[in-house]
Amino acid sequence: MTPVGRGWTLRQRVVSMLAVVGLFLVGLAAAEATVAAQNRSHTDALLGKAGPLRVQAQELLNALLDQETAVRGYAVSGDRADLAPYDTGVRQEQERLTSMRRLAADYVEITADLDQVEAQAAQWRRAVAVPVITAVEQNGTAAGQELINDQGRAQFDQIRTTMTQLEGEILTARQDTARHVERTGNLLVVLLVIAALVVAVAGGLLLIALERMVIRPLTGLAGQVREVAEGDYQHRIHGSGPPEFQQLADDVDAMRRKIAKDLDEVREARERIEWVNTQLQKQAEELVRSNRDLEQFAYVASHDLQEPLRKVASFCQLLQRRYAGQLDERADQYIAFAVDGAQRMQRLINDLLAFSRIGRLTTGFTEVDLNRVMGEVAGQTEAARQYVDAELTWSELPTIRGEEPLLTNLLVNLVSNSVKFRRPDVPPKVHVSARLVDDEWEITCRDNGIGIEPEFADKIFVIFQRLHSKDAYPGTGIGLAIVKKIVEYHGGRVWVDTDTAEGTAIRFTLPALPEDVEAARAAAERAEQDGDPATEDTGPDGDAQADRTGGAGDAPADHPADHTERTDLPAQPGPDADGQRPDGAGTGRPGGTKETVR
Repeated sequence: MTPVGRGWTLRQRVVSMLAVVGLFLVGLAAAEATVAAQNRSHTDALLGKAGPLRVQAQELLNALLDQETAVRGYAVSGDRADLAPYDTGVRQEQERLTSMRRLAADYVEITADLDQVEAQAAQWRRAVAVPVITAVEQNGTAAGQELINDQGRAQFDQIRTTMTQLEGEILTARQDTARHVERTGNLLVVLLVIAALVVAVAGGLLLIALERMVIRPLTGLAGQVREVAEGDYQHRIHGSGPPEFQQLADDVDAMRRKIAKDLDEVREARERIEWVNTQLQKQAEELVRSNRDLEQFAYVASHDLQEPLRKVASFCQLLQRRYAGQLDERADQYIAFAVDGAQRMQRLINDLLAFSRIGRLTTGFTEVDLNRVMGEVAGQTEAARQYVDAELTWSELPTIRGEEPLLTNLLVNLVSNSVKFRRPDVPPKVHVSARLVDDEWEITCRDNGIGIEPEFADKIFVIFQRLHSKDAYPGTGIGLAIVKKIVEYHGGRVWVDTDTAEGTAIRFTLPALPEDVEAARAAAERAEQDGDPATEDTGPDGDAQADRTGGAGDAPADHPADHTERTDLPAQPGPDADGQRPDGAGTGRPGGTKETVR
């Protein structure tokens, strides 16, 4: 095979090899077709011409012999019936001559012998057969027998000799045709063997070429790729073989370089991350130390700082009681300022302590019935509600997992805020309701108070943020920050519903128990199958509530779905914003929170 150039592509090399092999096979196929055609022609000649010629030559000889025998018999017997074979022989002679000339059209010698036999037979009939028949018919058998002499026999022997020569020519032609058939058959076998050898050699050469052009380059490339895969990313990949494989090697090497570059970047990023983690660990240690300091500060604030504040407040109050009216008006005002400042400092310290303890001093999550919690909330806010004739109601509330003291503190802050931020001359109304949204309970505390502007909806949950002066609405500004921290500690979120037409609606979410979620889904599926909408009650805040006729005590007739806590008592001096009565008697609200503000 012709070697291909080094720069040829694999397709060009394979196509060239296949083209060469194809040309060889096409040439062999053409030669085999030619030889097969010749073999078929010789075989046809042998079977369709030489064989029939030999048979018909024998039949021609028999027809001539029948003529000669019939003439002799008629010369002896004079019986006209003895001439029947003669007439039949003449007719068969003409038929055989015609048939043999058609078969022997390609054989010149046989055609010449046939012409000679025909001429000699005609000469014999004219010279012997016809005169004998005429003589017998006219002069009797003796006259006919006289004409059958040696000269007539000699003429017929010449016919025999020519027929023998004709049969020899036919036999020779048959043997020549048989040799042609044998030769072309052998040649056809040889060509087939050559074709098989060409295919075998071409297959072997193709395997060798594939080994050199495909397998070796690919094996080498795979070995280099394995080296890179094992971690040697700096190993350069070299290609060999056809241009396609070299290009493939270049592409793989380009990928290797990119991976190596990415790995370097990852290594650098990991080093940076490790450094950042180290810094974070240091900061975490610093935070741990800071938390210890804060805990120490909280201890000091709850003990050491409280003692001087109590002394200042106590002695200021003693001064106020003892010397009230004995000094001038300005002195009384200064003493009142000192007492108020000491009391506000005490409340601020207590609220900060409560805020810092959320999530640190934990009792563990348990199942908490919020209806029971609302009963506790009602008790803790009773004094403040009596003072302003406030009404507290709540619908059927769920059971959730959480810390009951923190949840109580949460709802106390919300109810206290709703009572505090009331409209003048309007009795406060506070309603707490719940509804299941997906897998969370959405709890709403709605009131009919002064409301919150939408632009301040997020600001109110920031610690120490106030929207009003302490003279208008006293407090420390930490209550709703405590609410947010408790809600987030329980895995929920809190926000202000700015779409409320009147008053304020603060909503927060708490994770629902799995059984509540499954029960709600089952009820929804049953309602959908029945084709009836679910029956719902709507509380004062517009939320759908479950039908209920009792809870912590039976609900009044005018509030069949709510719990109502309301005290209609004569007006009396109520608590100020810090939960203290003007006479100094406290309301005793537990939970570590004295007051909440917006």
